[in-house]
Amino acid sequence: MSAIHLDAVSVRLGDTDILHGVDLDLDARTVAVVGENGSGKSTFARLLGALTPASSGTVRVLGLDPVRQAAELRRRVAVVFSNPDAQIVLPTVAEDVAFSLRAEKPSRAEAAERVAHALERFGLTALAQHPSHDLSGGQKQLLALCGAFIREPELVIADEPTAYLDARNARRVADHLFAEEHGHRLVLVTHDLALAERCDTAVLFAGGRVAGVGSPAEIVAEYEASLRW
Repeated sequence: MSAIHLDAVSVRLGDTDILHGVDLDLDARTVAVVGENGSGKSTFARLLGALTPASSGTVRVLGLDPVRQAAELRRRVAVVFSNPDAQIVLPTVAEDVAFSLRAEKPSRAEAAERVAHALERFGLTALAQHPSHDLSGGQKQLLALCGAFIREPELVIADEPTAYLDARNARRVADHLFAEEHGHRLVLVTHDLALAERCDTAVLFAGGRVAGVGSPAEIVAEYEASLRW
């Protein structure tokens, strides 16, 4: 089975249908998800991360059912949002990164070693004891990534991770997301079409439905053409 499999999946939130009969089989290492605001992209991301359940249809992510096997899926998946403040929970940078290991219950020595390595990887070592919420926007997003990657997830779902960043920090965040040495898959929801074209494949959402799947260049061209009308 593909890493991401959806069969006739619909999502209804309250009185609103968000996704309608979505069929997808995705096995590329990096997948871009593009489309206009309100097209269903973020709901799709939350569906994959076991944060929003399907109202009907079949969903499998890494071979797991996001409803019946939600706890196991969340151990193997990391979700990164556009607003890092929503993911920062502890007072200092080092404490916040260590918090991501709580489910694994490593020894104190192992946790300290992994935190130190993660902080170094994301260029945050000098800020280890800095107040988390006093960081710049770019530093906060790097902290959110650091907390995600310290768990060594198989799949990273990033929903507009560069939306509020300047060009330099957006590039730094993107380079971490795409780094092959981390050994993870990536689903990237983005309005940055240049970033989308760095992916291996792309999905276009429109009106809660899949409007296209293919090479990023083809899908971006199709999306841009739709914006002219």
